[in-house]
Amino acid sequence: MSKPVLNIGLIGYQFMGKAHSNAYRQANRFFDLPADIRMHTICGRNEGAVKKAAETFGWDNYETDWRKVIANPEIDVIDISTPGNLHAEIAIAAAKAGKAVWCEKPIGNTLAEAKAMMDAVLEAKVAHAVFHNYRKAPAVALAKKMIMEGKLGTIYHFRAVYLQDWIADPNFPLVWRLQKEVAGSGTHGDINAHIIDLGRHLVGEFDEVCGLLHTFIKQRPLAGEIDANLGAKASTQMGDVTVDDAAMFLAKFKNGALGTFEATRFAVGRKNKNSFEINGSKGSVVFNLEKMNELEYYNNDDPGDLQGFRLIQATDGSHPYAGHYWPAGHIIGYEHTFVNLVADAVTNMVEGKPISPDMVDGYENQRVLDAVERSHDSRTWVKL
Repeated sequence: MSKPVLNIGLIGYQFMGKAHSNAYRQANRFFDLPADIRMHTICGRNEGAVKKAAETFGWDNYETDWRKVIANPEIDVIDISTPGNLHAEIAIAAAKAGKAVWCEKPIGNTLAEAKAMMDAVLEAKVAHAVFHNYRKAPAVALAKKMIMEGKLGTIYHFRAVYLQDWIADPNFPLVWRLQKEVAGSGTHGDINAHIIDLGRHLVGEFDEVCGLLHTFIKQRPLAGEIDANLGAKASTQMGDVTVDDAAMFLAKFKNGALGTFEATRFAVGRKNKNSFEINGSKGSVVFNLEKMNELEYYNNDDPGDLQGFRLIQATDGSHPYAGHYWPAGHIIGYEHTFVNLVADAVTNMVEGKPISPDMVDGYENQRVLDAVERSHDSRTWVKL
């Protein structure tokens, strides 16, 4: 018996468009999914560039108007991988058209946009997902499993950093990610959002935050067209940076755990260090995306002369997701977190089950982002 076909319409073709395209292309090859994924249409404003993307990434069609993608009766899922200022309009229109809505993070540029998007998908009763892909790294999923099984006991601390350095050069151009009207925020929404999601996913909901946002470089050269590697050519004219370069905050979780969060694009030498440590009454775990197949685990019940952090290679067939790929010890990479997310989303959508993470997660994440911004502005703790 043939499987149903799920037709995808992808809006956006740069960095995230490339990552999502690869996931759609690979998911059926590594997972026995209840539907076949068809890469139906990719959409972007630059016809020459989106046509090339369609040919390179393997899409059947391309389009320059996202409204036509939504209006196409063949398309089942609208994937929004555009800059943040377009998310809300596209998502709400897609939901009203009865399409499933899958969106990059953060889902909106403001809390009001995020709520409108969440309300739209819930009201339309369409499937919805958010690309917080780091939940889907086998080592992170293993940490979640261990927490749920009580192996760490009562959680006391969640300590997270997301460190990059790609704009540390003051001559790096003023790309859209450095413009508030397009991106909504800077490091805060771009990468702090990821470790906030991991905090919610692994520990629980936030209760209170106290935050600080800072911009080191106030002006940069204006940028030409951005490329798929986050760069662009610089011009001789200068423009104002209107977002944060670094963000950090303290947090109290509703279950009593304490959290510290730091995100920056000025940690020279750190290319993509997304790392957390969780300390509980029975043990601790440590994860670092730059070694994404590894999870460090400390078991407080080990004999005193054998205590210490052990290194778990999360590549065994018994580990989450790992069994879909290679024999134990053969590592997977960043791109597979998107493959795993797409596989989960397709399976749950076809089987009528909730997708995780979804737009409700996206909205709750945005509530934390918003509270940290308000805390920075008021210089006080903010209750969620």
